[in-house]
Amino acid sequence: MTFFTLNSMKIFLHNDSVKLENGAELPGLEIAYHTYGEMNADKSNVVWICHALTANSDAEDWWEGLVGDGKLMDPSKYFIVCANILGSCYGSSGPMTNDPSTGEPYYSGFPDVTIRDMVNAHELLRVHLGVDKIWLGLGGSMGGYQILEWACSQNNLIENMVLLVTGAKESAWAIAVHEAQRLAIEADNTWRDHNKEAGRDGLIAARGIGMLTYRNYETYVAVQSDDEEKLDDFKAASYIKYQGNKLADRFNAYVYWLLTKSMDSHNLGRGRGGIEKALTGVTAPALVIGIESDILCPVEEQKKLAAALPNGSYIEIKSGYGHDGFLIESDAIHAAINAFLS
Repeated sequence: MTFFTLNSMKIFLHNDSVKLENGAELPGLEIAYHTYGEMNADKSNVVWICHALTANSDAEDWWEGLVGDGKLMDPSKYFIVCANILGSCYGSSGPMTNDPSTGEPYYSGFPDVTIRDMVNAHELLRVHLGVDKIWLGLGGSMGGYQILEWACSQNNLIENMVLLVTGAKESAWAIAVHEAQRLAIEADNTWRDHNKEAGRDGLIAARGIGMLTYRNYETYVAVQSDDEEKLDDFKAASYIKYQGNKLADRFNAYVYWLLTKSMDSHNLGRGRGGIEKALTGVTAPALVIGIESDILCPVEEQKKLAAALPNGSYIEIKSGYGHDGFLIESDAIHAAINAFLS
């Protein structure tokens, strides 16, 4: 085991083979991560942030409203860790890293992974960093899946949890959305080509589908409506194309396809006697935050989650930004978390 630093990002190399939940094995792992601040003498100030679908390990960049100097998660107070998830394309092992047996990227040869596999990778990094306790586990959307899974597998590790727009199991609605996105990728005739641009047009279409669920009707009507004389080149259409190209410039179709699959298999109750039984064992105080206009992970899911957690509490934030509100409504989220931690 070793690690090296690339700019502000660090890479932890785990050289032993790792068995995945589906029985497949990886010959080793690369885990990209960022840390901010210093761990104190009694190791009581660790904050671990888990990121969502297309983010990376630089939480100070993508969650700048909450993480950074003078923010709620201030590196002068806390030792903050964020690791790029297994299967992603921002430094951790995934379809775009090299298969040691061929010396070429895995592409479609990278095995399917689950949220549990991602948490097992986090666990390897935690041990490497010498973290004994996580004072606060924090995650939104897919990041919340990871925090919940970690808390279920190691009940005494995470002392407090903040879970935003997330749930204990992927809903049939979200699985249907993901399948539509994967069908868009698979319809691209370059899909499965062994190069980093494979499936790019499909990824653009998949992102467009996703953008319909990350926001909502009210947001599009309020921001993307046109004057009454237009016949073409509508704002809403341009916005969808822009967002699709923006993601395709920084992400990869193989990775998107793989990670949406991993979300579909998210189920805390698998092998644990069901969701309710699994959650009764999670005794850490937990704040569950919902966004009232979220149509991808509706507030009903967060209310059920909070009610099933022995020490769960729920707060709902009023926002027109839908699912993306967990990245945008920094002031309201800051206030809610601050009250919870106080």
